[in-house]
Amino acid sequence: MSDDSYTNENFPLLAAIDSPADLKKLPVDRLPAVCAELRRFMIHHLSTNPGHFASSMGAVEIVVALHYVFDTPEDKIVWDVGHQAYAHKILTGRRDRFIANRKSGGLSGFPIPTESEYDTFTAGHASNSISAALGMAIAAQLNGDKHRKVVAVIGDASIGGGLAFEGLNNVSNNPNNLLIILNDNDMSIDERVGALGEYMSRLTTSKRYNTLRYKAYNFLRRHGMVNENRKGLIMRFNNSVKSFLTGQQNIFEGLNIRYFGPFDGHDVVRLVKLFRDIKDMSGPRLVHLHTVKGKGYQAAESDPTTWHAPGRFDELTGEREKEDNENRPPKFQTVMGQTLLELARADKRVVAITAAMPGGTSVDIMQHEVPERTFDVGISEGHAVTFAGGLACDGMRPFCCIYSTFLQRAYDQIIHDVAILGLPVTFCIDRGGLVGEDGVTHHGLFDLAYLRHIPGMTIAAPRDEHWLRRLMYTSLVDAQGPWAIRYPRGRGVLTDWHCELERVAVGRGECLAEGGKVAVLSIGAIASHVTEALSVLASRGVQAAHYDMVFLKPLDDDIMNEVATRYSAIVTLEDGTVTGGLGSAVTDWLNEHDFVTPVVKLGVQDRFVHQGTPAQLYHDCGMDAESVVAEVLRLNSQFNE
Repeated sequence: MSDDSYTNENFPLLAAIDSPADLKKLPVDRLPAVCAELRRFMIHHLSTNPGHFASSMGAVEIVVALHYVFDTPEDKIVWDVGHQAYAHKILTGRRDRFIANRKSGGLSGFPIPTESEYDTFTAGHASNSISAALGMAIAAQLNGDKHRKVVAVIGDASIGGGLAFEGLNNVSNNPNNLLIILNDNDMSIDERVGALGEYMSRLTTSKRYNTLRYKAYNFLRRHGMVNENRKGLIMRFNNSVKSFLTGQQNIFEGLNIRYFGPFDGHDVVRLVKLFRDIKDMSGPRLVHLHTVKGKGYQAAESDPTTWHAPGRFDELTGEREKEDNENRPPKFQTVMGQTLLELARADKRVVAITAAMPGGTSVDIMQHEVPERTFDVGISEGHAVTFAGGLACDGMRPFCCIYSTFLQRAYDQIIHDVAILGLPVTFCIDRGGLVGEDGVTHHGLFDLAYLRHIPGMTIAAPRDEHWLRRLMYTSLVDAQGPWAIRYPRGRGVLTDWHCELERVAVGRGECLAEGGKVAVLSIGAIASHVTEALSVLASRGVQAAHYDMVFLKPLDDDIMNEVATRYSAIVTLEDGTVTGGLGSAVTDWLNEHDFVTPVVKLGVQDRFVHQGTPAQLYHDCGMDAESVVAEVLRLNSQFNE
């Protein structure tokens, strides 16, 4: 089967579906065959063009049933995170472009409204679908659009996030007709954590009870015995009866959100009937569906964590493409995890906290050996930070390990619950900078800027694994307040990465090269781009200086004095936004000390960056070695005129 093969022989049903309107032309009994084709289609394409596999495989029937019953795009479907939305993209006119999923100039890996009218809201960070969908549902009422339906699709891990709870609370307080689909596969990216997940796994409501209640409600409504004003009273009575009969309390019905389920989320014919039955009901409703992450592909069903994003694999055998790790540097996250374990072994005060990403951050390395001091709090970044603050208040030394893009969700807690008190919390900020194919919602471009102006915050970025280890150690033994250590996605540069854990001088950088008229100041692992650029420049007979600043805050005064007095121009390079980051810190320092040395800031300009390979994005953003070479040559030509 070739990449551009959409023939009737291979996908006879999908080949004829260019929109949900085409899907609706099929009889209901053909929908299981559509689901089977969707799975084969995704397996084929994702085996060679990797993406989020297991979640999308598990949500196929939900996607098909929703688009079959609801009148999208007039009716709105709001996806949470979007890991499960590949089938949605394929059915909404993007089938032939799915080959370019997550590629530069191709489809985003997540729903995004600028790509399609069927993508109603930005998805990428968890727990926002209920709040966004509630806004749309109330907007429809305020605009007099009584026929528009709004559906929020949220997973069992995402519904445990604080924003989802806030949304649920307001769903119950504001008149609306929102339908919430709870896709419950007993998984986050790693194993689901938290009491809510355990509660949902025990939550049951019989088919007979739901059918009886629905018929009774319609009978009472037809005979004028119940109306909207009395609906809440009837619902509370129903809840009381059910709690008495089943011995269960239902958190959703306690919020006056009608609960239906749980149902088999892979019975597409049953889902169509269910959605049709409740489509026109008034008031908020929640449908609880049990699904299997990775459904339809045995390897993914057996190991959904690995197959969340498995990389390339053989579609017939399920064998994943193996990386050649021999003589290659480890990933920065792996070095962080190993170093964290070393620190925990030596110091009983060390605790580790992550937010649903123990594997992604490598906190699982410490978790396996010291589980009692390792905490996965689920998709609750704000809680993670405040929890860390509470631990630090009573003498523990928390390492809070969260992706840069997700730490944005805890900004107030960083300030209010850690920085104001000057608590010694170390933030290990993973995926700092451009992350590649995950795109606009996942790049870690803003952490340097949003942390820099917080009083008392020490901010550092290692250029290699040795610096990462020593910075972590220094944050433990020297910190008088919060530290932020940010590092990129992917591999480091040292195969011999293990080194002694030694203290480094806080606020001190390092001169890596001298000479020429231009000084390049970098921070973090992007220093390797400067090293490469200087090699190219040397081959052309041009010299330039290179300083690794290491610390964004405090900035190295000695280096700044040296470059301001010795060089004719300064180029700053950072893997993040230039607004508020290293470039801004350098220009602020020069202004405060009455220097007029010109500064050129290389980094992400004032824009959002979409998906592509890291190499493509560094080039497109003017942050690669070629860009450094071009800027140094341009400046030198000005000085020689």
